[in-house]
Amino acid sequence: MATKKQATFSSKLFRYDGKKPFSGADTPTLIDSFYKSEADFNQQLDDLSARMDQAQNVMHAHGEYGLLVVFQAMDAAGKDSSIRRVFRGVNPSRFQMAPFKKPEKEDLKHDFLWRFWQELPERGNIGVFNRSYYEEVLALRVHPDRLREQLIPENLLPDDNEVLWQQRFGDIVHFEDYLYRNGFPIIKFYLHVDKKEQGKRLIARLEDGEKQWKLSENDLKEREFWPEYMQAYEDTINETATANCPWYVIPSDDRTNQQLIIARILTEWLESLPVEFPKTEAKEAQKQIAEIRKQDADS
Repeated sequence: MATKKQATFSSKLFRYDGKKPFSGADTPTLIDSFYKSEADFNQQLDDLSARMDQAQNVMHAHGEYGLLVVFQAMDAAGKDSSIRRVFRGVNPSRFQMAPFKKPEKEDLKHDFLWRFWQELPERGNIGVFNRSYYEEVLALRVHPDRLREQLIPENLLPDDNEVLWQQRFGDIVHFEDYLYRNGFPIIKFYLHVDKKEQGKRLIARLEDGEKQWKLSENDLKEREFWPEYMQAYEDTINETATANCPWYVIPSDDRTNQQLIIARILTEWLESLPVEFPKTEAKEAQKQIAEIRKQDADS
């Protein structure tokens, strides 16, 4: 990477919490970089990884908060690479990642949020959803015929699907608010990529023998519904962005910049939690030290 002018970072540039509307068409997929060179990027990411690990260590020791991070995007927007790079410094024993694809037969025997409850992080841990319950108002909205697979009693389905989506938006907002009030804040990332940029990345996959398997015929068919998906994302973000559980729309045509933005936002969130290391009384600590020394002397 060549040296370049560095932009000034502010997480507010990407935050949607219900105070302003999100418009996909008016939101850039490429912005000025927050790094000057490849070396600068690596140094920044290393520093953020160390801070993130320390903040997560405090959260884990405190034992009352957990964090859920949700990634949503079109194919090839950079979900996997961002998760891999951004969380590389986090203690793996306190980190869990759950990828979600189309619901299986067992999932369809339950309500639409059931399978996501199963993968929520415990207190002290970071949980990451690679795609999430938002597929239930994104993919299903673009393909409403799939609703029949969910075994919902017909007499409970609204005549107008738009009523159903509004109901589900409400269910999701209540679900997230419930988690927040129980000590599990949620950070939601939408990786905003241009269709032509996505096309370049899909072609690159097809030209790479080690990555061809990642692209299916269905992935290519889904590109035909790009306008419908963009409308679905816009409506979903506007209906579910709240002060406690905001969305962050990340310009994703530059994957390096994308990863740096995500890392900064996550670090800010972790460091803002009202947590601290549990304190041990000085007398108790001295007593424990004396006991360890006695054990070592007797061994």
